[in-house]
Amino acid sequence: MSAETADALAAAGASQDDDRARVERAAREVLAGIDPATATTAEFLGACYDAGLAWVHFPVGFGGLGVPAGLQAVADAILAAGGRPDPFLNNPIGVGMAGPTLHGHADEQLRARLLRPLYTGENMWAQLFSEPGAGSDLAGLSTRAVRDGDGWVVDGQKVWTSLAHLASWALLLARTDPDLPKHRGLTYFIVDMHAPGVEVRPLRQATGQAEFNEVYLTGVRVPDAHRLGDVGQGWNVAMTTLMNERSAIGDSALDRGSGTIADALGLWRDRPDLHTPALRLRLAGLWTQAEAHRLTGERARVARTAGPPGPEASIGKLVGAELNQKIYDFCMDMLGPEGTLYDSYDDPADSLQRRFLRARANTIEGGTSQILRNVLGERVLRLPGDVRVDTGKPWRDVPRG
Repeated sequence: MSAETADALAAAGASQDDDRARVERAAREVLAGIDPATATTAEFLGACYDAGLAWVHFPVGFGGLGVPAGLQAVADAILAAGGRPDPFLNNPIGVGMAGPTLHGHADEQLRARLLRPLYTGENMWAQLFSEPGAGSDLAGLSTRAVRDGDGWVVDGQKVWTSLAHLASWALLLARTDPDLPKHRGLTYFIVDMHAPGVEVRPLRQATGQAEFNEVYLTGVRVPDAHRLGDVGQGWNVAMTTLMNERSAIGDSALDRGSGTIADALGLWRDRPDLHTPALRLRLAGLWTQAEAHRLTGERARVARTAGPPGPEASIGKLVGAELNQKIYDFCMDMLGPEGTLYDSYDDPADSLQRRFLRARANTIEGGTSQILRNVLGERVLRLPGDVRVDTGKPWRDVPRG
């Protein structure tokens, strides 16, 4: 190794140490200045944002410190140990998807206006992507946005829109040119969910809850200033959202034995009367899979220090979704007849039975497992692509059900 190379490596190491120390210092200063036990969630998360600890890789002044993304785990560990409420659970679509999308594609004025209340949860966010006729084939969507003066008029229907009934803002993918092939005629917008013409209708799920919604858009006006990316480049912007969505959903627990496997371990600990050798063997296998998933997530977090999530983010989401279902299948099998007992639809208690039912959606939301296998096969393993009969055809000429 040359002296120049050794010096460069030493300098890089020193810089990483400086960045880590800066993040640790900022996190401890937040905890010293505001008590999460007495402050509201918005107040405490606002202090974290102002200290640059919301997304540490974002620029200073926009919730970040301009340091590698991998150091987010350092900040999160210190803040969580001090009692910080989880910002992702507080506003999952906002923190997990909208924030990174705004960071990558919005202008400075829009980011300055929207990012802080997004992170604090004062403004909830939703994602207007899926439609009754465009779920897995998202690029086939038919919601139209037509240019009108200095803005756009949007008409269409979206479905399976999580938290739309609570959201102030939503990410919208709409068709602006039906004469182009489906991926090229899309444009990306931010929509005010309180604007005239936006109607939200809850959908009751198997759990009894209604976190999903239908959203009808009738003559909804969207200013051009709320367009992200160029006209016709909406698919590229949507990839930022989708990759971050899969990364956020697929992120495994940081601590060994935590996450959904903790539910199975807790049930095993609390109910020795239900133990059998066969169930013990199944639990050991699930714990091993959960640990492999956790370590894969750790590697993915390190890889993201070099840039935004790529197609590899589909690995964590695919494995995590199917593992969750196996874990709650195990819990129901262990409970036996007790697994059929279910709390009232009006009871907000998050029972194992409710989690079992909710896990059915894991392999659909954020990209179905079939679609994720296609993504991994084509974009990671470089296998031949799936058969596509509409490639190159104008969207308006593609048959639709």
